[in-house]
Amino acid sequence: MKLLFIGDVIGRIGRDTVRKILPALKREEGIDVVIANGENSANSNGISKNSAEDLFTSGVDVITTGNHVFRRRDVYDYLDSNVPVIRPANLYPGTPGKGAYLLDMGRFQLYVVNLMGRSYMEPCDNPFLCADRLIEQAPCKMIFVDFHAEATAEKICMGQYLDGKVTAVIGTHTHVQTADETILQGGTGYLTDAGMVGPIHSVIGVKSEIAIPKMVTGMPARFEYAEGPCCFGSVFLEIDPSTGKSTHIKRILLK
Repeated sequence: MKLLFIGDVIGRIGRDTVRKILPALKREEGIDVVIANGENSANSNGISKNSAEDLFTSGVDVITTGNHVFRRRDVYDYLDSNVPVIRPANLYPGTPGKGAYLLDMGRFQLYVVNLMGRSYMEPCDNPFLCADRLIEQAPCKMIFVDFHAEATAEKICMGQYLDGKVTAVIGTHTHVQTADETILQGGTGYLTDAGMVGPIHSVIGVKSEIAIPKMVTGMPARFEYAEGPCCFGSVFLEIDPSTGKSTHIKRILLK
């Protein structure tokens, strides 16, 4: 089975880039399943019903999110409906949405899990213990984990902690693709961060003329997404459905 995971999609410009690139990429690589992180897919910030549906019509099968998932109150009911959009499973009880989704493609099943880190992030439950609970109740062998976290060390720890227990652990949140893709000793595909689909000439998607003065002066600023040429950060995995192990991993960064 061939899987493509797309890093954080940035606003309308990121969604348009996915729509332009994804169909041909699916044909070229023979991709069976596409997962994308859509927590920044709405304009300005967060995710909306329209931005999620835009990604689905572009060829995405499941959408993961992160710490910005609840920025728009009008998405709460959508998250509670039976759509393949998930939020971090280790958020506090009572929050809208679900933390995992079973994708049933007939000839195979894939359990998609979303977790969020705790280092330099908003308060949440222990992601390692939450992962244990979800894996214990997983309905199939193939388990994909989007670990939305800031600290590289925390992501590496999660990858090694889940090695041999899940198919892949791919990090998101920093919007900067890392160069450490590997198949861990237990057969788990790993990458610290998949990067983003967003404007190249920006500060992780935000207009430089807004982000830089904030860094220099420390004064608050209303962020706006940049325009211009985009990058397409993603990772490609080949998986053995009989074992649930990854057999091949490849970073993809198109500009």
